[in-house]
Amino acid sequence: MALWLNRAGSRGQYEDRFLEQNRIYLTWNGLNTDLSKAKNKGDIASVLRVQYPEAPKGRISQNTGQLWSFVGRMSPGDWVALPSKQGPVIHIGEIVGDYEYDPNAEDPYYHSRRVQWLQLEIPRSHFDGDILASLGAFSTICQIKRNEAERRVKEMAEHNWRATAAPHPRVSDLSDETETGDSDEDEAIDLGAMGREQIAAHILAKYKGHPLARLVQVLLEAQGYTVYRSPDGPDQGIDLLASPSTLGFGSPRICVQVKSQESPLDRPTLDQLIGTMANVGADRGLLVCWGGFKSSIIKEKARMFFKVRLWDRDDLLDQIFENYDRLPESMHTELPLQRVWAMALPTDEEA
Repeated sequence: MALWLNRAGSRGQYEDRFLEQNRIYLTWNGLNTDLSKAKNKGDIASVLRVQYPEAPKGRISQNTGQLWSFVGRMSPGDWVALPSKQGPVIHIGEIVGDYEYDPNAEDPYYHSRRVQWLQLEIPRSHFDGDILASLGAFSTICQIKRNEAERRVKEMAEHNWRATAAPHPRVSDLSDETETGDSDEDEAIDLGAMGREQIAAHILAKYKGHPLARLVQVLLEAQGYTVYRSPDGPDQGIDLLASPSTLGFGSPRICVQVKSQESPLDRPTLDQLIGTMANVGADRGLLVCWGGFKSSIIKEKARMFFKVRLWDRDDLLDQIFENYDRLPESMHTELPLQRVWAMALPTDEEA
């Protein structure tokens, strides 16, 4: 069994299609050419040179390996990981079909393979750091195999989708990251994404439970809000109340509910927050859940845009990075961070 990474667009714009249709796709725009006749990477490269005549030679080479992996190397029985862009979760499925080409499909869904999704919305925190680093490869499609990743992910399925024995990532491991063609090739790692995972693991360990509400409080105070935090214990749906101005009598008045759970949050908590907002006379609501939100909440984002904001793990990290210089020194001690610059690599030939 091989383990593959297959992204659903650079912004996750195809993710719902992948999940609803039980398929994975090549999401290269305009590639309406049957690739089933390709016998090797050279055949794929020939198609790409015709399809994208202005593309740089390096881009053609990079994409050739990825397309050949999808068309010629994936097999039924292999597993595929789909990192979500809608929340801090990863979907795992088993490939159950050969490569298919549909000339009448909507662009970019011409090329696909059938998948049986084994588990959706696995919290990223359930995976070991080195596997998350592998899944942070820049490529849209590649094989994940460093540190016996295939075996370890399969073992996760037998242990409620949690890592068993977590190895300590080594710098030397990064040189044997993934495979994108017929031979081993170095696959660029998104160092920024790997750093975020390390910071996220630290925050989850240090602020699990009620302390996460304290972290959100400090972030709001750094932005000029006066904040009331409920004592630890039952909070009747109120973790924080916040309002601008020194005494907190300004507007908007915000009611905040914070959940440190690692799994996505379902609709009842949102309904509870809305009811609590009415009880305390809040103008706006902020729902924070480390593990993100189920589709029942995500589908309400547009309707609730002027009423409620949703922060998942990644939103919370963004808030920390944006406001870090304004946080008190005590927080710098608890959460010591430094900025690191790295080269930004080009994305694949996709929308």
